[in-house]
Amino acid sequence: MILTRDRILAEVAAGNVVIDPFDEDMVGPASVDLHLDDKVRILDDAHREIDIHDGTDYRDYSSVESLDAPLALRPGETILGITREQIRLPPNICGWLDGRSRFARLGLTIHITAGFLSPGIDNKQVLEISNLSGRTLKLHAGTRICQVILQRTDGEAVYSGRFADQTEL
Repeated sequence: MILTRDRILAEVAAGNVVIDPFDEDMVGPASVDLHLDDKVRILDDAHREIDIHDGTDYRDYSSVESLDAPLALRPGETILGITREQIRLPPNICGWLDGRSRFARLGLTIHITAGFLSPGIDNKQVLEISNLSGRTLKLHAGTRICQVILQRTDGEAVYSGRFADQTEL
């Protein structure tokens, strides 16, 4: 069951769902808008080969840069961003990241495959931001770049994997 605005606000008021920082204006009919933070992770030399295996670590092929000024995301380019908001979910609520249609219509995606927020998380969300358009798109820190859709689970679980406490890129 997807939580609607009134249920989201009730879960936040009860302290079951924590979004920090939080502003009620971020809550839509059935989602919460999230903002792009002020750091991004840029892949190094695009011509350098990357061996994909269980031990591959994206940090070995990228560097963190400040988003003090707008970042030009070229056509076909992918970077990592992170949400300004840290989200804590209880064991019976999960979430789904989704782009905002206003930006998707311009060719901007905010996740490739990692759009799921596991129950019990307490972290910032890493965004796999790609430009699918034929034009350069300029990214600005603080933009409401995506939304999270919250859903009640059938049963309870708590994520304890590799990115359980992620708060930076």
